[in-house]
Amino acid sequence: MTDVGCGHAIPMDPDDAFEAVSNSRRRRIILSLSRTDEAIAATDLAVEIAAIENVVDPSDVTGDQRTRVYISLIQTHLDTLDSLGAADYDDRSKQVKPTDATEPLARYIRQVTTACYKPGEDSA
Repeated sequence: MTDVGCGHAIPMDPDDAFEAVSNSRRRRIILSLSRTDEAIAATDLAVEIAAIENVVDPSDVTGDQRTRVYISLIQTHLDTLDSLGAADYDDRSKQVKPTDATEPLARYIRQVTTACYKPGEDSA
């Protein structure tokens, strides 16, 4: 799949790329992973995503908010991203790392989010 605006290829099947970015939590995971080359703990991702979804500082995320996100990450989203090749998830250590597809997907997410942004409305 080619990112037409930037001319960068996303090294995965187009259907897999669309599935990877079809969920807001998966988009947030991809964006977080695109900012590092290191593994990120699923618990850290859960806090970050819970803070965004609840519009609070990460230090103000409650245990219930974090747990709800963590469970969905562990049971669904991290495995999905791993099977699609959008992230490298280690189920044993609960750590996730970027792959070659992560940054091109993040670029696509940023481009679509920016192109679709309307002031005064929430975005992904």
